[in-house]
Amino acid sequence: MTLLRSRIGSAMAVATLLTLAPLAAQQAPRVSAPYEMFTLPNGLTVILHEDHSVPMVTVNVWYHAGSAREKFGRTGFAHLFEHILFEGSKNVKEGDFDNFLEAAGGTNNGSTTTDRTNYYESVPANALDLALFLESDRMGFLLDVVTPQLVNGQRDVVKNERRQSYENAPYGMSNVRLTELMYPKTHPYYWPVIGYMEDLTAATHEDVKEFFTKYYAPGNASIVIAGDINPAETRKKVEHWFADVKPGPRLAPIEAPPVELTSVIKETMTDSVQLPRLTLAWHSPAQFKPGDAELDVLASVLTGGKNSRLYKRLVYDLQLVQSIQAFQASAALGSRFQIVATARPSEDPPDQVLAKIKTIIDEEIEKLKVAPPAAREVQRALNGIESNFLNSMQQSGDKADLMNAYFFATGNPDYFAEDLGRYLALQPNDIQAAAKKWLPTDRRLELSVHPKGK
Repeated sequence: MTLLRSRIGSAMAVATLLTLAPLAAQQAPRVSAPYEMFTLPNGLTVILHEDHSVPMVTVNVWYHAGSAREKFGRTGFAHLFEHILFEGSKNVKEGDFDNFLEAAGGTNNGSTTTDRTNYYESVPANALDLALFLESDRMGFLLDVVTPQLVNGQRDVVKNERRQSYENAPYGMSNVRLTELMYPKTHPYYWPVIGYMEDLTAATHEDVKEFFTKYYAPGNASIVIAGDINPAETRKKVEHWFADVKPGPRLAPIEAPPVELTSVIKETMTDSVQLPRLTLAWHSPAQFKPGDAELDVLASVLTGGKNSRLYKRLVYDLQLVQSIQAFQASAALGSRFQIVATARPSEDPPDQVLAKIKTIIDEEIEKLKVAPPAAREVQRALNGIESNFLNSMQQSGDKADLMNAYFFATGNPDYFAEDLGRYLALQPNDIQAAAKKWLPTDRRLELSVHPKGK
């Protein structure tokens, strides 16, 4: 769940002895978010978490309606609805969604990933009814106002967002190309979350309505209400506002066969950028599966701070890169481990510059395969993970979103101790084993971006 960015010479014998020192056994702090969970007759799963530390409440809704629910040739619907849902519903005029919440002192937002679409409101405790009304009205009565004109307007907004984020953004199209190279067209992670421009253009009003009817149903959603609440009273409020929302069709979980690369895939792109960039990517274990946490820690050992291996060597010592980042991009149907390095200005040709960078990256990965990282390196990574984790539990908004994420992935909204525990149980040898298993140099993507004209 936590996504944190993730040496052999004459002193090898001494270094090996030091790195083999195990970490002291660590117990996960007693982190927990007690909850009550129930399901309405229409299929909506409701999770209540009582926390009176501040007089605020977060209403967090997850729909199992990410871009993975789409098909190749018919993409972009999930993200399009992230925009449409803020444009009003049967009993909420255009513009009033934000106006009502702002007047009540609340905030709201939404986001779309491959696996889900999320909406939330954080409001003063006395405005809980308002947040529930707004969410229930757009869940049950959105299509009353989804006209062809509305679809066309939001389609144009999304197209413009895509241009700004991809076509006209530095290195933007490399992100699209990366998933196209790593997955077959039939895989739900092949296309970008925002969709393809031609699919957005081709989508009809009826296509859009059909997607909403199928996926924006109570049985395909879960709602977490966390904060300054009385659970018994809140249950009555939820039943009042959501009881008349129609159930919708039952949906099976998304399934996709595991994807493996059988060789090195190399591609070079040109872009309107000043500096060359190299991205290395591997398929890696799905979120919460064995190896997922290990690769989070491995990413931190490589690039998590100024003392990390690749940062120290490539940024400080050799001054070959301007920035470098490693990370485990965890997802439900399989993850990717990526290393992204942007070169410093150089008079050398881009291919030579990136070849030098790749050599150093491979040397550091190989060192981790030969000998485990030092205990202090792993401990430094774990300290950061634990700190970020505990900080996220201080805010009802972060906690509500994590509870929905845990329920989505494990069925247990209070998976906090288990999540943190899988990190704190790791030893240096576990990180070494993950490097050996998941980062082969002969089965990966090597994607280079060169400045145009160089």
